[in-house]
Amino acid sequence: MASAKLNVLFLGATGFLGSQFLCLISRDPELRDKFHIIALCRNSQQRLPELQKLYPDLEVVEGTLESDAIIQEQATKADIVINTASSDHIESVKSTLKGLEKNSAANPNKPPIYIQISGLGITSDNSHGVYVDIDDIPCYTDIGLSLNDVPAGNHHVAQDKLIVEAGTRKENPVRTLIVFPGWIYGIGEGIQKTTLPVRIFTDLFLQAGRAGTWGEGHSRMGNAHVKDVASAVVTVLKAALEGRADEGAEGFYFAISKQPMVTNREIAALMGDILFEKGLVKEPGSRALSNELVDPMGEYGWSLLGANQSAYPHRLSRFGWKPTETKKKLLLESLRDELELHLRETGKIPK
Repeated sequence: MASAKLNVLFLGATGFLGSQFLCLISRDPELRDKFHIIALCRNSQQRLPELQKLYPDLEVVEGTLESDAIIQEQATKADIVINTASSDHIESVKSTLKGLEKNSAANPNKPPIYIQISGLGITSDNSHGVYVDIDDIPCYTDIGLSLNDVPAGNHHVAQDKLIVEAGTRKENPVRTLIVFPGWIYGIGEGIQKTTLPVRIFTDLFLQAGRAGTWGEGHSRMGNAHVKDVASAVVTVLKAALEGRADEGAEGFYFAISKQPMVTNREIAALMGDILFEKGLVKEPGSRALSNELVDPMGEYGWSLLGANQSAYPHRLSRFGWKPTETKKKLLLESLRDELELHLRETGKIPK
């Protein structure tokens, strides 16, 4: 008799990383028939056909990250929750954890699994775009990491601490695992095909009439292709299902390549050249953006786009994960394709 499928509550299924993850598990012989997925999304019935093209055994529930009651209800019934949506939306994390706590209480011998996609923002040095020698940039590894080791005010930290607490408590525990990507790049195969930073930068650069950076733009972070980050999530999921994963206080996974970090100045300058070629901005290259443009994003922008984020990935390599797609096409080599696709999708250049 075939074993019953595992119920997965998926937040962020229509996004860049989330929909790429669906593509990968649908092609994986070990996983493609293992799950029944419930995806939380807006305009759910309209999104259902495109989601089912990626993973057929999927249903949708109407809601957003603000839908506390819906998230709690679905989490109480899920064997696994995967969150590739906003890593900074603390209320949805609280809703998920409340539901999973009830789930664990009802199933004391089978605590649910929670995989959260966070980000290297936890490691930000908050340097505000100024040059920092590579030897002076704080560098972290996912083995032996404590969230008390990173600046307490950094993005994702407060949310991730709540998750670790749920993964380490004795009563009604949750099997928690947190994946930390850096700059996710490349063209995805799923529904959203381009990364959020490129979309944010493009909007700002078009508004300004030129490309630019937060401060001097010397900030840099580790990176990996979206297919590699999605495969990292698959790797963590498989390890958890097989009982081999590090969880709770040890359940940290940096999903970045060991390729050289790229500065935001290099990224912005190349984008500026491309936009200038296409007649969309007034000058090529890049220079610092005005306060008028960067201030609306506040410390969020400075911490994530104007600071260094450096880390070494060790834990995933124990499970055989390798950033193979990253090696095929590095970030700057991919950037023109990504930007041109985004411009076509938004009608800025002809399709």
